[in-house]
Amino acid sequence: MNKKKLEKNDNVVNFPAKLTSIEKEIEAIIFAAAEPLDTDTIENKLSKKINIQKSLEKLQKEYSNRGINLVCISKKWSFRTSPHLSNLMKQEKIVEKKLSRAAIETLAIIVYHQPVTRAEIEEIRGVAFGTNTLEILMELNWVKPGGRKDVPGKPIQYVSTEDFLSHFNLQKLSDLPTVDELGAAGMIDTTSVDNAIFGTGKFYKEKQDEKKEDIYSNIDEIINSTLSDEDNE
Repeated sequence: MNKKKLEKNDNVVNFPAKLTSIEKEIEAIIFAAAEPLDTDTIENKLSKKINIQKSLEKLQKEYSNRGINLVCISKKWSFRTSPHLSNLMKQEKIVEKKLSRAAIETLAIIVYHQPVTRAEIEEIRGVAFGTNTLEILMELNWVKPGGRKDVPGKPIQYVSTEDFLSHFNLQKLSDLPTVDELGAAGMIDTTSVDNAIFGTGKFYKEKQDEKKEDIYSNIDEIINSTLSDEDNE
């Protein structure tokens, strides 16, 4: 009889404990946040210091079987819809947007000449910017500001993003075709393109690095070939 009573009591003890006042504070802070929060940010908002990592893990366990889960991504915490219920929140709508010629030309210039300023883009294109051309590319997250150029006025420079590489299935910028390859494919008229300004930025640097790697990758073969020639003599 005593044994059965003990087992019952053990079962009661194993039920989830109620949240403490501090744990409720953590819950409220994360729920109200507009973006995921790191532990330092959460801790600074609490009324007293606690072992915040332990409390977060407890909350994460509490929410593990609910419609809303507490998740940690890149050391930042937020509430997300349970993956098992995500299909209820999904609304698929395909919206096709065609880039204007100005946007395509601007993207190509940034990719091949980055980092490049707005004025430099206009100079290369030979015309002034259209409305929201850069904004459209930044909305797609293919282009982003990349610091300021060290000249009077400190104009913003623009560079391509990792999303650009991902969208076009590129590992690195130097995977893009060169001016000669584009000409051979009939995509541009190389007689009207100045090679000196084609790819003067990061793309060109990566191409130069690849050439250096090619030279050094063949050095063993060259040395062995030279030694063989000497032996034959």
